[in-house]
Amino acid sequence: MTTSTASDAREEAAAKRRRAAAQRVRDARDRLTSTSGTRPAFDYELMRMFAQNRLSASLVVLLLVATVGFLSSLWTGAATAGVWTAAVLLIHAVMVTKCRQFLATPPAEIKIKAWRIRFLMLDLFFGLSWMFILVQPLGVAEGTGTFMLFVMLLVVAVSSMLAYSLPIAVFAATVPVTGAVAVNFLFGGTLHDYILAIMAVASQGYFLLLAHRLYSSALQMLQARAEKDMLIGELEQAKAISDEARHRAEAANISKSRFLAQMSHELRTPLNAILGFSEVMKNEIFGRHTVTAYKEYSNDIHDSGQHLLGLINEILDLSRIEAGRYELNEEAISLCGVVEDCHRLMKMRARNRKITIHEMFEPDLPRVWADERAMRQICLNLLANAVKFTPQGGEIWIKVGWTASGGQYFSVKDTGPGIPEDEIPVVLASFGQGSNAIKSAEQGAGLGLPIAKSLVDLHGGTFTLKSKLRVGTEVIVALPPERVMAALAPLAEPSPTLQPKETPLPIVPFDKRDGATTKGAAA
Repeated sequence: MTTSTASDAREEAAAKRRRAAAQRVRDARDRLTSTSGTRPAFDYELMRMFAQNRLSASLVVLLLVATVGFLSSLWTGAATAGVWTAAVLLIHAVMVTKCRQFLATPPAEIKIKAWRIRFLMLDLFFGLSWMFILVQPLGVAEGTGTFMLFVMLLVVAVSSMLAYSLPIAVFAATVPVTGAVAVNFLFGGTLHDYILAIMAVASQGYFLLLAHRLYSSALQMLQARAEKDMLIGELEQAKAISDEARHRAEAANISKSRFLAQMSHELRTPLNAILGFSEVMKNEIFGRHTVTAYKEYSNDIHDSGQHLLGLINEILDLSRIEAGRYELNEEAISLCGVVEDCHRLMKMRARNRKITIHEMFEPDLPRVWADERAMRQICLNLLANAVKFTPQGGEIWIKVGWTASGGQYFSVKDTGPGIPEDEIPVVLASFGQGSNAIKSAEQGAGLGLPIAKSLVDLHGGTFTLKSKLRVGTEVIVALPPERVMAALAPLAEPSPTLQPKETPLPIVPFDKRDGATTKGAAA
């Protein structure tokens, strides 16, 4: 057992190492084939997010350009502001068109590297256009530094939020603007201008860091979604494999049931003839045998036929139970009566082996709701096993009584050789036999206990097997309290009577002239 557990642990660890190695190789291959150091599928998803962000914020950028163009016309002139506004709107229109074209193109036809360069150049032109409008106010009017810093912060913030999925595009759109504003402030030569230049550079670093955090979050989200998709794919594949295996198992079960049904018919038909003719020969109905050995042979043939018929019935019962086709014909029965009948059937066999059977029944036990044939088969199987494995001169105790929870039980205890603890699961399995059964001269098919346990499970009860070597074996069958008739709830309404009410017969006066007829009618 320890060797098997260690072997399973080593195989599991080796499988984990193989999966980890395959994952590392796959990641390395994806990094080599990617243009950004991530998986190729992630490159497309990141660029798709970039295009969607640009399209969703197109109206906001349009309003921003129009507002800054109008305000800048106050010190640069209407012509200059108009030319700048038209140029920025043209770049913005080209950006929106390219984004729509990217989203409309099938993923298989997209060249990631070419589209990245296009988006990068458009963002660079967008940043340069803002740089030109911000360096114009230099020396035109006093107090424009605050306006320049405000516009720079606004442009950098918007560009960082829209282009975070392409980090290099964030640099192309924001660095020209921040650099121009910072240089413009440095040329001012005053302490106030120096402070504004430092604030511009610091804000650029902050927004770059924020864009990097957003990019990392988007990458983690894509990785999580890819792992989820991979897990869903594995689950679907496992479900398909399990469904296929289930269909094969159901087909095999149907084939087995058909085979057993056909074979039982094919076996029972000649077996009935064998049993019938052997019984005729055994009982010497048509005359005595001239050779005495013929009668003994007839007895052997009949006994073998009975054994074979019992084996066929057990196999069929087990197959019906395993297929879920065994139907219980439940009724109110006396557990003591069923056990007593089984004891009466096995008494002759036990007496031949000089085995004493003791009964210990609790008095006044109510009836239980169960299948009488199934309970009788359980009890007979347990008693047959006890008689088979108990040595000559041994004893068997049969008990029927209450359980601690309010149910009823019956148990069969013998003084046989016992079953080793590690063989108990074996004897409870179909066709399983312990070492003592193999050594016994009366070997069976190993179906008695499995059938008994399955029938107890169908009743919702418990089947307990206790055994100790050279001491004996005890089997306890317990039914739940719900099956005890005294524990059943009374009916909410009285059941209607099945017999119609008797209507009183009319009284006919007696007429002496026609007495017979009148009496007959009255009767």
